[in-house]
Amino acid sequence: MNPIVIKTGPLRVNTVIVPLFGCDAFVVDPAACAFSKDENVIISRLEKEELNPVAIVLTHGHFDHVSGLPAMNKKYPSIPILIHKGDSGFVGPNSAETHDEHLYRMGFDEFLPSVTNLPPATSFLVDGKSLLDCMEGFASKLPEETKNALADWKIIHTPGHTEGGVCLLNRKEKILVSGDTLFYHSWGRTDLPGGNERELQKSLSAILYEIENDVRIFPGHDKCGFTKED
Repeated sequence: MNPIVIKTGPLRVNTVIVPLFGCDAFVVDPAACAFSKDENVIISRLEKEELNPVAIVLTHGHFDHVSGLPAMNKKYPSIPILIHKGDSGFVGPNSAETHDEHLYRMGFDEFLPSVTNLPPATSFLVDGKSLLDCMEGFASKLPEETKNALADWKIIHTPGHTEGGVCLLNRKEKILVSGDTLFYHSWGRTDLPGGNERELQKSLSAILYEIENDVRIFPGHDKCGFTKED
């Protein structure tokens, strides 16, 4: 399995398309939107690869990682949107209230309409559970092979960048999707509401202890596919 990475949205988020079985896949952190004039780039890539998304997974709720939800939800209205409960306020009909302070602090107020009235979460990511566990009620009609592939993805709650940040680990495939918890030789900022440097350092220590040296890491920005030895 080789994840497909597309840089999307105004801050060039690494949107990750993860193939599962056959044509099935899940999409992590869709950021493509009308503001950045790339609204359909994820959908076009899915269609080009002949992939059928079965879930949208959010590593956290920051504006640059969720702005592609409207376009994805319009195209694929029946697939679940998953986020940790700690970040659930970043999506749904009152999302603008949560994003407003973040965007104001960054001097990026003009982006607020892009994250106003976002579609709500339909399932929640729970620490220690698999993606299949978290998709209860949405996975019943999927092929057994797809269910098995979803079961290989473990949720790890990694607060610090945000309260509800998560990483996704697949030991079998040796892949970690780290969101903004861990970058190449760096980590996510903690100066926005909900950030906590001490918590992030604890999360980083736990992640680096959890993964083997040859696990490939796909962060929310910048370089992908590195290992903790690089």
